[in-house]
Amino acid sequence: MIKKQTYLITGGAGFIGSHLADELIKTGGRVIIVDNLSAGKKENVNKKAVFYKRDILDPKLAAIFKKERPDIIFHYAAQIDVRKSTKDPIGDAKINILGTINVLENCRNFKVGKIIFASSVGVYGEPEFLPTKENHPLGPISPYPITKLTVEKYLSYYKSLGLDFAALRYSNIYGPRQSSSGEGGVVSIFIDNLLNGKKSVIYGNGEQTRDFLYVADAVKAALLALKAPSGSIYNVGTGKETSINKLYKLIFRDTGNAIHPKKVPPRFGEIKKSCLNSSKIKKELNWRPKWELEEGLKETRNWFKNKN
Repeated sequence: MIKKQTYLITGGAGFIGSHLADELIKTGGRVIIVDNLSAGKKENVNKKAVFYKRDILDPKLAAIFKKERPDIIFHYAAQIDVRKSTKDPIGDAKINILGTINVLENCRNFKVGKIIFASSVGVYGEPEFLPTKENHPLGPISPYPITKLTVEKYLSYYKSLGLDFAALRYSNIYGPRQSSSGEGGVVSIFIDNLLNGKKSVIYGNGEQTRDFLYVADAVKAALLALKAPSGSIYNVGTGKETSINKLYKLIFRDTGNAIHPKKVPPRFGEIKKSCLNSSKIKKELNWRPKWELEEGLKETRNWFKNKN
Protein backbone atom coordinates (compact mmCIF):
# COMPACT_ATOMS: atom_id res chain seq x y z
CA MET A 1 0.00 0.00 0.00
CA ILE A 2 1.32 3.46 -0.95
CA LYS A 3 1.76 5.75 2.05
CA LYS A 4 -0.26 8.95 1.93
CA GLN A 5 1.86 12.08 1.72
CA THR A 6 1.63 14.22 4.85
CA TYR A 7 1.65 17.96 4.17
CA LEU A 8 2.12 20.57 6.87
CA ILE A 9 0.93 24.09 6.03
CA THR A 10 2.06 26.97 8.22
CA GLY A 11 -0.54 29.71 7.96
CA GLY A 12 -3.06 27.11 6.81
CA ALA A 13 -6.01 28.95 8.36
CA GLY A 14 -5.14 32.07 6.38
CA PHE A 15 -6.20 33.32 2.98
CA ILE A 16 -3.89 31.38 0.64
CA GLY A 17 -3.00 28.56 3.02
CA SER A 18 -6.61 27.51 3.56
CA HIS A 19 -7.26 27.28 -0.20
CA LEU A 20 -4.08 25.24 -0.53
CA ALA A 21 -5.24 22.89 2.24
CA ASP A 22 -8.56 22.34 0.44
CA GLU A 23 -6.79 21.35 -2.78
CA LEU A 24 -4.31 19.03 -1.06
CA ILE A 25 -7.17 17.27 0.73
CA LYS A 26 -8.94 16.79 -2.63
CA THR A 27 -5.85 14.94 -3.90
CA GLY A 28 -6.07 12.53 -0.97
CA GLY A 29 -3.19 14.00 1.00
CA ARG A 30 -3.05 14.14 4.78
CA VAL A 31 -2.98 17.80 5.81
CA ILE A 32 -1.66 19.31 9.04
CA ILE A 33 -2.35 23.00 9.64
CA VAL A 34 -0.29 25.15 12.00
CA ASP A 35 -1.65 28.65 12.54
CA ASN A 36 -1.71 31.04 15.51
CA LEU A 37 -4.96 32.61 14.20
CA SER A 38 -3.51 36.14 14.41
CA ALA A 39 -4.65 36.66 10.81
CA GLY A 40 -6.10 33.25 9.93
CA LYS A 41 -9.59 32.14 10.91
CA LYS A 42 -10.76 28.86 12.39
CA GLU A 43 -13.70 28.77 9.96
CA ASN A 44 -11.23 28.61 7.06
CA VAL A 45 -9.82 25.31 8.33
CA ASN A 46 -10.94 22.28 6.34
CA LYS A 47 -12.66 19.77 8.64
CA LYS A 48 -10.54 16.96 7.20
CA ALA A 49 -7.31 18.67 8.23
CA VAL A 50 -5.54 18.26 11.57
CA PHE A 51 -5.32 21.70 13.18
CA TYR A 52 -2.83 23.04 15.71
CA LYS A 53 -3.11 26.57 17.10
CA ARG A 54 0.58 27.30 17.35
CA ASP A 55 2.96 30.15 16.57
CA ILE A 56 5.89 29.37 14.26
CA LEU A 57 8.19 30.99 16.85
CA ASP A 58 7.09 28.50 19.52
CA PRO A 59 9.77 25.96 20.54
CA LYS A 60 6.90 23.47 20.95
CA LEU A 61 6.56 23.41 17.16
CA ALA A 62 9.03 20.51 17.34
CA ALA A 63 6.43 18.37 19.12
CA ILE A 64 4.10 18.72 16.11
CA PHE A 65 6.85 17.71 13.68
CA LYS A 66 7.75 14.76 15.91
CA LYS A 67 4.16 13.54 16.15
CA GLU A 68 2.97 14.19 12.58
CA ARG A 69 6.20 13.50 10.64
CA PRO A 70 5.36 15.69 7.61
CA ASP A 71 6.87 14.83 4.22
CA ILE A 72 6.37 18.30 2.72
CA ILE A 73 6.07 21.78 4.24
CA PHE A 74 4.20 24.68 2.65
CA HIS A 75 5.45 27.74 4.52
CA TYR A 76 2.76 30.41 4.21
CA ALA A 77 2.72 31.83 7.76
CA ALA A 78 4.03 35.39 7.80
CA GLN A 79 3.54 38.96 8.88
CA ILE A 80 2.44 40.36 5.51
CA ASP A 81 1.56 44.01 6.19
CA VAL A 82 4.12 46.32 4.55
CA ARG A 83 3.02 49.28 6.69
CA LYS A 84 3.32 47.25 9.89
CA SER A 85 6.79 46.12 8.81
CA THR A 86 7.96 49.74 8.47
CA LYS A 87 6.52 50.67 11.88
CA ASP A 88 7.80 47.57 13.67
CA PRO A 89 10.69 46.03 11.71
CA ILE A 90 11.82 44.04 14.78
CA GLY A 91 8.43 42.36 15.15
CA ASP A 92 8.31 41.77 11.41
CA ALA A 93 11.74 40.11 11.41
CA LYS A 94 10.94 37.98 14.47
CA ILE A 95 8.00 36.34 12.72
CA ASN A 96 9.26 36.23 9.15
CA ILE A 97 12.92 35.40 9.74
CA LEU A 98 13.26 33.81 13.19
CA GLY A 99 9.91 32.02 12.83
CA THR A 100 11.05 30.63 9.49
CA ILE A 101 14.38 29.47 10.92
CA ASN A 102 12.42 27.59 13.59
CA VAL A 103 10.44 25.88 10.81
CA LEU A 104 13.63 25.12 8.86
CA GLU A 105 15.41 23.67 11.88
CA ASN A 106 12.47 21.33 12.42
CA CYS A 107 12.57 20.39 8.74
CA ARG A 108 16.22 19.46 9.16
CA ASN A 109 15.78 17.64 12.48
CA PHE A 110 12.79 15.59 11.32
CA LYS A 111 14.04 14.84 7.80
CA VAL A 112 11.36 16.72 5.85
CA GLY A 113 11.68 16.11 2.10
CA LYS A 114 10.84 19.54 0.70
CA ILE A 115 9.62 23.00 1.64
CA ILE A 116 7.60 25.31 -0.63
CA PHE A 117 7.99 28.94 0.39
CA ALA A 118 5.67 31.86 -0.37
CA SER A 119 8.02 34.69 -1.34
CA SER A 120 7.04 38.03 -2.86
CA VAL A 121 7.33 40.30 -5.89
CA GLY A 122 8.59 42.87 -3.38
CA VAL A 123 12.09 41.33 -3.42
CA TYR A 124 12.77 43.22 -6.68
CA GLY A 125 11.97 46.65 -5.28
CA GLU A 126 11.16 49.38 -7.80
CA PRO A 127 11.60 47.53 -11.11
CA GLU A 128 14.15 48.58 -13.72
CA PHE A 129 12.14 46.81 -16.43
CA LEU A 130 8.69 45.27 -16.80
CA PRO A 131 7.56 42.57 -16.77
CA THR A 132 10.18 41.58 -14.20
CA LYS A 133 12.11 38.33 -14.67
CA GLU A 134 13.82 36.24 -11.97
CA ASN A 135 17.24 37.61 -13.00
CA HIS A 136 16.16 41.21 -12.27
CA PRO A 137 18.36 42.93 -9.64
CA LEU A 138 17.08 42.40 -6.10
CA GLY A 139 16.45 45.56 -4.09
CA PRO A 140 13.53 45.38 -1.63
CA ILE A 141 12.61 48.81 -0.27
CA SER A 142 10.77 47.91 2.95
CA PRO A 143 11.29 45.43 5.81
CA TYR A 144 8.60 42.94 4.70
CA PRO A 145 10.19 42.03 1.33
CA ILE A 146 13.64 42.23 2.95
CA THR A 147 12.54 39.35 5.19
CA LYS A 148 11.30 37.40 2.17
CA LEU A 149 14.64 37.78 0.40
CA THR A 150 16.49 36.86 3.60
CA VAL A 151 14.46 33.65 3.87
CA GLU A 152 15.34 32.77 0.27
CA LYS A 153 19.01 32.97 1.30
CA TYR A 154 18.36 30.75 4.32
CA LEU A 155 16.62 28.24 2.05
CA SER A 156 19.79 28.03 -0.06
CA TYR A 157 21.78 27.36 3.11
CA TYR A 158 19.41 24.60 4.24
CA LYS A 159 19.53 23.12 0.74
CA SER A 160 23.25 22.59 1.32
CA LEU A 161 22.22 20.57 4.39
CA GLY A 162 19.91 18.36 2.32
CA LEU A 163 16.53 20.14 2.39
CA ASP A 164 14.90 20.57 -1.03
CA PHE A 165 13.02 23.81 -1.62
CA ALA A 166 11.10 25.87 -4.13
CA ALA A 167 10.33 29.57 -3.62
CA LEU A 168 7.41 31.28 -5.33
CA ARG A 169 7.69 35.03 -5.85
CA TYR A 170 4.01 35.83 -5.97
CA SER A 171 2.49 38.99 -7.40
CA ASN A 172 -0.56 40.53 -5.65
CA ILE A 173 -2.92 37.67 -4.80
CA TYR A 174 -6.64 38.26 -4.28
CA GLY A 175 -9.79 36.19 -3.91
CA PRO A 176 -12.31 34.73 -1.44
CA ARG A 177 -11.25 34.62 2.24
CA GLN A 178 -8.86 37.54 1.89
CA SER A 179 -9.09 39.94 4.81
CA SER A 180 -10.55 43.38 4.13
CA SER A 181 -9.01 44.91 7.24
CA GLY A 182 -5.50 45.47 8.55
CA GLU A 183 -3.17 43.52 6.29
CA GLY A 184 -5.93 42.89 3.72
CA GLY A 185 -5.34 43.33 0.02
CA VAL A 186 -6.62 46.27 -1.98
CA VAL A 187 -9.14 44.12 -3.90
CA SER A 188 -10.89 42.86 -0.78
CA ILE A 189 -10.82 46.30 0.82
CA PHE A 190 -12.40 47.97 -2.23
CA ILE A 191 -15.06 45.27 -2.62
CA ASP A 192 -16.01 45.23 1.05
CA ASN A 193 -16.20 49.03 1.20
CA LEU A 194 -18.33 49.32 -1.93
CA LEU A 195 -20.73 46.59 -0.82
CA ASN A 196 -21.14 48.32 2.55
CA GLY A 197 -21.47 51.85 1.22
CA LYS A 198 -18.11 53.02 2.58
CA LYS A 199 -15.60 55.32 0.90
CA SER A 200 -12.28 53.74 -0.11
CA VAL A 201 -8.89 55.42 0.05
CA ILE A 202 -6.44 55.49 -2.87
CA TYR A 203 -2.86 56.38 -1.95
CA GLY A 204 -1.10 58.71 -4.37
CA ASN A 205 -2.56 59.42 -7.81
CA GLY A 206 -3.84 55.85 -8.28
CA GLU A 207 -1.67 55.25 -11.33
CA GLN A 208 0.59 52.84 -9.46
CA THR A 209 0.23 49.38 -10.97
CA ARG A 210 0.03 45.83 -9.69
CA ASP A 211 -0.14 42.36 -11.21
CA PHE A 212 -3.30 40.83 -9.70
CA LEU A 213 -3.30 37.03 -9.39
CA TYR A 214 -6.39 35.03 -8.43
CA VAL A 215 -5.87 32.73 -5.45
CA ALA A 216 -6.73 29.52 -7.35
CA ASP A 217 -3.87 30.24 -9.76
CA ALA A 218 -1.50 30.90 -6.84
CA VAL A 219 -2.45 27.55 -5.27
CA LYS A 220 -1.96 25.71 -8.58
CA ALA A 221 1.60 27.06 -8.75
CA ALA A 222 2.28 25.76 -5.22
CA LEU A 223 1.03 22.28 -6.15
CA LEU A 224 3.15 22.20 -9.31
CA ALA A 225 6.17 23.37 -7.31
CA LEU A 226 6.17 19.96 -5.60
CA LYS A 227 7.77 18.66 -8.82
CA ALA A 228 10.18 21.58 -9.25
CA PRO A 229 13.93 20.91 -9.23
CA SER A 230 15.44 21.60 -5.81
CA GLY A 231 16.45 25.23 -5.30
CA SER A 232 14.02 26.57 -7.91
CA ILE A 233 12.78 30.14 -7.61
CA TYR A 234 9.83 31.19 -9.74
CA ASN A 235 7.85 34.33 -10.46
CA VAL A 236 4.12 33.69 -10.25
CA GLY A 237 1.98 36.39 -11.83
CA THR A 238 -0.23 37.15 -14.82
CA GLY A 239 2.19 39.47 -16.63
CA LYS A 240 -0.56 42.12 -16.83
CA GLU A 241 -0.32 45.53 -15.19
CA THR A 242 -3.46 47.08 -13.72
CA SER A 243 -3.53 50.54 -12.17
CA ILE A 244 -5.27 51.03 -8.82
CA ASN A 245 -7.59 53.54 -10.52
CA LYS A 246 -8.58 50.96 -13.14
CA LEU A 247 -9.06 48.29 -10.48
CA TYR A 248 -11.40 50.55 -8.54
CA LYS A 249 -13.42 51.29 -11.69
CA LEU A 250 -13.79 47.57 -12.45
CA ILE A 251 -15.06 46.82 -8.93
CA PHE A 252 -17.15 49.99 -8.86
CA ARG A 253 -18.82 48.93 -12.13
CA ASP A 254 -19.35 45.36 -10.91
CA THR A 255 -20.92 46.27 -7.54
CA GLY A 256 -23.00 49.11 -8.99
CA ASN A 257 -22.38 51.41 -6.02
CA ALA A 258 -21.53 54.97 -7.06
CA ILE A 259 -19.05 55.87 -4.32
CA HIS A 260 -15.95 57.76 -5.40
CA PRO A 261 -12.64 57.08 -3.64
CA LYS A 262 -10.69 59.56 -1.55
CA LYS A 263 -7.15 60.34 -2.76
CA VAL A 264 -4.47 60.78 -0.07
CA PRO A 265 -0.64 61.11 -0.19
CA PRO A 266 1.33 58.00 -1.19
CA ARG A 267 2.61 55.61 1.48
CA PHE A 268 6.25 55.13 2.36
CA GLY A 269 7.83 51.83 1.30
CA GLU A 270 5.43 50.94 -1.51
CA ILE A 271 6.60 50.40 -5.08
CA LYS A 272 5.05 52.34 -7.98
CA LYS A 273 5.02 49.64 -10.67
CA SER A 274 4.75 45.88 -10.47
CA CYS A 275 4.32 43.18 -13.10
CA LEU A 276 5.94 39.74 -13.31
CA ASN A 277 7.29 37.71 -16.19
CA SER A 278 6.35 34.11 -15.32
CA SER A 279 7.80 32.42 -18.40
CA LYS A 280 10.15 30.26 -16.28
CA ILE A 281 7.38 28.49 -14.33
CA LYS A 282 5.33 28.23 -17.52
CA LYS A 283 8.20 26.51 -19.31
CA GLU A 284 9.43 24.28 -16.47
CA LEU A 285 6.18 23.34 -14.70
CA ASN A 286 3.55 24.12 -17.35
CA TRP A 287 1.79 26.59 -15.05
CA ARG A 288 -0.62 29.07 -16.61
CA PRO A 289 -2.88 31.63 -14.93
CA LYS A 290 -6.45 30.66 -15.84
CA TRP A 291 -8.41 33.45 -14.21
CA GLU A 292 -8.95 36.79 -15.95
CA LEU A 293 -9.13 39.75 -13.57
CA GLU A 294 -12.81 40.57 -14.15
CA GLU A 295 -13.78 36.92 -13.64
CA GLY A 296 -11.78 36.70 -10.41
CA LEU A 297 -13.21 39.98 -9.13
CA LYS A 298 -16.73 38.66 -9.70
CA GLU A 299 -15.98 35.48 -7.71
CA THR A 300 -14.49 37.56 -4.90
CA ARG A 301 -17.42 39.97 -4.90
CA ASN A 302 -19.88 37.06 -4.67
CA TRP A 303 -17.99 35.61 -1.72
CA PHE A 304 -18.08 38.93 0.15
CA LYS A 305 -21.79 39.33 -0.67
CA ASN A 306 -22.60 35.91 0.75
CA LYS A 307 -20.40 36.54 3.80
CA ASN A 308 -22.20 39.80 4.55
